[in-house]
Amino acid sequence: MSKVIGIEYTLKDAKTGEQLDSNVGQAPLEFVSGKGQIIPGLESKLVEMSANEEADVLVQPVDAYGEYNEEAVQTLPKEQFAGIELVEGMSLYGTGEHGETVQVVVKSFNDAEVTIDYNHPMAGRTLMFTVSILSLRDATEEEIQTGVVGGMAAMGGGCCGGGGHSHGGCGTEDHGHSHGGGSCGTEKTQSHGGCGCH
Repeated sequence: MSKVIGIEYTLKDAKTGEQLDSNVGQAPLEFVSGKGQIIPGLESKLVEMSANEEADVLVQPVDAYGEYNEEAVQTLPKEQFAGIELVEGMSLYGTGEHGETVQVVVKSFNDAEVTIDYNHPMAGRTLMFTVSILSLRDATEEEIQTGVVGGMAAMGGGCCGGGGHSHGGCGTEDHGHSHGGGSCGTEKTQSHGGCGCH
């Protein structure tokens, strides 16, 4: 039976101790178990826990955002980024080969070319989650069917979002519609600041 689990968490890089994200003091992160809404290495532990239980969960890259893939770095003509004020390290949002929204990071650029990285920013990192189960209940039939908690869509893509790699072309993401054609664009409809699941 799928559960709706609400958690409070702090995420650190297990090797460096750097804090990467936290929702402590904010609304709990709620998700429907078994839907791939959070990384598998964390979900597999959470589904074994009880309400009000706390734990430290170490997640290896293979169970988080994967190992860093050098082949996921591409260099594209700068004209594909027309109209975008490029900054090294910035994130752009485009369309993957299966129509999904993908995040890429600008690694470097010059007057002719832009090097982008399709790896998730957390790829290759060993993650340490300090988590508390704040709420735990059986999912409703609707939640099981839709994967949506209480009618509110769960936005993945942060530190808890499901992993995966796409190497398709980038398109602009504008008002919820993907426009392919090979040019990367900034996300205009959603805030993807930090690493939290929105």
